[in-house]
Amino acid sequence: MRMHGGPDARGPAPHDFSTNANAAGPCPTALAAVQAADATRYPDPGYTVLRDRLVDFHGVDPSRILLAASASEFIQRITAVGARLMPGPVAVPTLAYGDYRAAAQGWGRPVVDEADPTATLRWQAEPGSPLGQDAAPPPRPGDRPTVLDAVYAPLRLQGPGLWRDEQREQVFVLHSPNKALGLCGVRGAYAVAPAPGAAAAWDVAAWCQALRDAEASWLLSGQGVAMLGSWAEPATQAWLRDSLEVLQAWRAALVQVLAQRGFEPLPSTTPFLVVRAPAGASPEALRPTGVAVRDLTSFGLPGHWRLSAQAPGAVGALARALDAC
Repeated sequence: MRMHGGPDARGPAPHDFSTNANAAGPCPTALAAVQAADATRYPDPGYTVLRDRLVDFHGVDPSRILLAASASEFIQRITAVGARLMPGPVAVPTLAYGDYRAAAQGWGRPVVDEADPTATLRWQAEPGSPLGQDAAPPPRPGDRPTVLDAVYAPLRLQGPGLWRDEQREQVFVLHSPNKALGLCGVRGAYAVAPAPGAAAAWDVAAWCQALRDAEASWLLSGQGVAMLGSWAEPATQAWLRDSLEVLQAWRAALVQVLAQRGFEPLPSTTPFLVVRAPAGASPEALRPTGVAVRDLTSFGLPGHWRLSAQAPGAVGALARALDAC
């Protein structure tokens, strides 16, 4: 079983620092849209209205919008399609979301370092998990099929990121708003494909067509359609901007509590961050107290935890649990 944050076999933790969801959520407008979705009917299989909203939101040609059941589903699909169109290794950052590697291995594709010139599919993130840090784009982003995972970009608390607009135009940019909206249980995502002519080293149109051909029927549920449609609404974006100020304050309080107890925070541009835990500290010891954190051993970082900014009550519970353990 792949390791993720969030609920486990014991159910959700009352104070869950283990996921990267926006703890100031759920976004009221997005939640209302999801709750109003008609679950008794199929959605439009062409998702016409949703596609139009996303086209307007991003200001791109309709051919560039690729819908997905979730970010993880798109990771699997583009890895599979790429194995047919351009067989070869998949380049993955050293510290990255585990589904990139899992998809490559599932489709029999070798995993190589992100700088390996033999890779025929490359993953990047802005910012990435688990560190919540930005990484510089490759020298030529469009020299091979590349996906920029921008799932956490809406939650950036500082700085504009390192990718310029003209570099983003050369790659697939993956969006999955449920974390930013505090609605992780609602699945739905989309990618914006490279602009025509921006990535001349490979056939973008052929990749887009193959990705559409590989879509399942009714890729999104009615609730997923409602969430993605709300994402493109001004009221939702205004709520998101306001929530970042709340998260900034909550993150500062979290860092203070951890530092006072011997944890060493690593730099991060997001509400979540990685800390080096003091000797003897154990995530499993916290779980019975109702506090969950993300152990990073599966990322290759033993002795490190990832935690997300949470409301003051949860941070107080974390402080008490750490003091008791």
